Amino acid sequence: MPVTPSDNYLTPYEKGNQNQTTSWRECISFYEKLAADFPSVLHFEQIGVSDNGIPMHAGIITSDAVFDREQLKREARPVFFNNNGIHPGEPEGIDSCMALVRDFCTQPDRVAALGRTVFLFIPVYNVDGCQNRQNTSRVNQEGPEMFGFRANGRNLDLNRDFIKCDSMAAQVFNRFFAAWSPDVMVDTHTSNGADYLYTMTLIQTQADKLGNELGGFLRHVMLPKIYQDMEARGCPTCPYVNPVKETPDDGIEDFLEVPRFSTGYASLHHTIGFMPETHMLKPFADRYASMRALVETVLEFTIANAGKIQALRAAEKKSAAEKTEWPVLWKADHGKPSTFRFKGYKAVHSPSKIGNYTRLSYDRNQPWEKDIAYYDHFVEDVVIATPKAYLIPQAWREVIERLQWNGVEMQRLAEDREFSAQTYRIKHVTSRATAYEGHMFHDDMELSTQTESISARAGDFLLPLNQANARYAVETLEPQAHDSFFRWGFFNSVLEKKEAYSDYVFEDSAYEMLQEEPELKAKFEQWKKENPQLLSDQTAVLNFIFANGKRFNEPEWRRYPVFSLHTL
Repeated sequence: MPVTPSDNYLTPYEKGNQNQTTSWRECISFYEKLAADFPSVLHFEQIGVSDNGIPMHAGIITSDAVFDREQLKREARPVFFNNNGIHPGEPEGIDSCMALVRDFCTQPDRVAALGRTVFLFIPVYNVDGCQNRQNTSRVNQEGPEMFGFRANGRNLDLNRDFIKCDSMAAQVFNRFFAAWSPDVMVDTHTSNGADYLYTMTLIQTQADKLGNELGGFLRHVMLPKIYQDMEARGCPTCPYVNPVKETPDDGIEDFLEVPRFSTGYASLHHTIGFMPETHMLKPFADRYASMRALVETVLEFTIANAGKIQALRAAEKKSAAEKTEWPVLWKADHGKPSTFRFKGYKAVHSPSKIGNYTRLSYDRNQPWEKDIAYYDHFVEDVVIATPKAYLIPQAWREVIERLQWNGVEMQRLAEDREFSAQTYRIKHVTSRATAYEGHMFHDDMELSTQTESISARAGDFLLPLNQANARYAVETLEPQAHDSFFRWGFFNSVLEKKEAYSDYVFEDSAYEMLQEEPELKAKFEQWKKENPQLLSDQTAVLNFIFANGKRFNEPEWRRYPVFSLHTL
């Protein structure tokens, strides 16, 4: 067989038994060699470092050797972004991307087919986890023989870190993503869960959340074409299998990709995002082939429809700057199911061999195909009236820098000012009983609102919402939003009252307060009716009076420290 250029650039997967995945060092060396040998096709560079101090890289491929980001943005070039290795134990995207980039470099017709489109990629996002190689951490996965670990150097799952940005990697990614503002993203993964016939399943940015026109295009044009083309490639694909009950037989529900996840984060920037999830129980070679097919299919659609996608994104950004209301919580609409022709296996329940219970299994000798309910619509659950702006005191620098990383426009006050602001008071918060990705995540809350006069200092930040990045601001700064900074604990210090009392002294002060503050007395009388058993508990009685009285009030206590300005 004649030697082709690509034979000189075989990947570890191709050199082995199709059950191998690359190491981090092999991967980076592979791209560095390609970039050196094909400088007019591939630009490869370091974009940051991980928590373990390991370099993070990205690559850029164009058909005309233009790699400067600012020039590409001036030319309004479409950008397709392929992110790989966020979970290095799910590595088929890492390996298939290597082969695809090699083919761009060695096959002139293939790179020419990009036209004006930029192919942007991160070869390995979680570089810490990629270096933690073993073959035991993926409990139910079929191959490859060795692979990386899900967590990074701080034992964080990076696909939960896009908002809180505890990791250096997420901080690098936020700046990188905002700077490039890709039109379409594919973030490669492997799934676990039920058993079924498909090798490839697909999560997409939730269409209802993405916006009427852009979301409608995704739902009615882009997704059907992707499913059709994957079928034609011999890689039938179904929506991510998220059963509403125990098995897919009773229907599946779209994944609500809140902003902690890559597709949810992408939607904050009006980017169409896909999270392909190959099925863990299929051979690695099949998962590799279907992943490459999926990336190529979405890329080809992006190239063919780039102008339409860019126009819809531009319209959505314009709409974001003009919205008078913003949804901050969403829920599945079970009253509006679609259907999907699903290919599954018979679910079997049988006695466990290790305990006194019945276990679930799937019988691959009994395949079935039928229409199942598919809940792919979501509705607004909580909607807020859009403020003119947010006022963010400069003391909350961790919040401010995350907004800056994501390109949110803000102005610093040149002098002290007084504002009439809507403020939230946090009446109650329910948090997870155990740590979740390094935080005691706030699952639920009860808020009240009031209008107050707020004294702002020179240097505080004013964030106007008549901007394209309004969605990122609203979904992080409104405390009720799915992945707000408040839910992740950025403002926990306001939940603590800073001063205390000595009961034997405060007993007299408490009595005086009840005589002097009619509002407090009314609240206390109501509290006594509702809690008669606590009247014999001195601490409970004094705590109530101390917390609800005006005399020793701490204005900052339980006041959410980001303020909504409805007039400027």
